[in-house]
Amino acid sequence: MPQDIIKIAVVGPESTGKSAMSAYLAKHYQTVWVPEYAREYCEKLTGDCTWQDEINMYHGQLALEHELLPQANRILICDTTFITIKIWSDEMFGEAPPEVIDQLPKHTYDFYLLLNIDLPWQDDPLRNFPTMREHFMAVWHRELQALQANYVVISGQGQPRYDAAVEAVDNFLKNIS
Repeated sequence: MPQDIIKIAVVGPESTGKSAMSAYLAKHYQTVWVPEYAREYCEKLTGDCTWQDEINMYHGQLALEHELLPQANRILICDTTFITIKIWSDEMFGEAPPEVIDQLPKHTYDFYLLLNIDLPWQDDPLRNFPTMREHFMAVWHRELQALQANYVVISGQGQPRYDAAVEAVDNFLKNIS
């Protein structure tokens, strides 16, 4: 994996605009972004998500990131990460797959943008917890802190939200130069 590529993860609870933000940042920085593998995977499910599905999504997210990494222009934007697999597995099954737990501290990102829950909820068949946004925001903080991740919370709506993300990334890039 190229060591000179800076990996920026866009993370957060459901319905916080992660995909739109990832696409925006990729366009702004003239690079590629890694979509959320779980979304495409779950759209094809005919029943409830299983433990094996969580493991499959973990491997799929990593494979997609690995596939797109060579196309990155200095920065790779990742629409979520497999931390999501841990969070969902913990919530749904009471624990996460061992391979996810093992890889979390090893497969890190240089910078995380944690999108705040200040956007209105958007219904989507793949979203499950409209009343638990505060809970999951707290979980995201705990997970990122446990990894000692470098992250900032991005708030606001519309263009000010995008501007805040660009400012955060620009500041991060300035500080590592």
